[in-house]
Amino acid sequence: MENGLIGLRIIRKKKKLSQLKVATDLSISREAISYYETGKRNPDINMLCTLSKYFNVSIDFLITGKEFENN
Repeated sequence: MENGLIGLRIIRKKKKLSQLKVATDLSISREAISYYETGKRNPDINMLCTLSKYFNVSIDFLITGKEFENN
């Protein structure tokens, strides 16, 4: 995830949530959310699942900004 979680930033902004609000709700630091969005840090699978449930989007969306397409 060299460019970070593209979809995380997209869905967070779409829902008009600050990094601080998301971080507080998930009991993590605001910096962690920032690092996930910028690619400075990669979340583990448990955090990906937590973020997916929190925003009600797929993990694919969090990573790529697009839903998985089954061709």
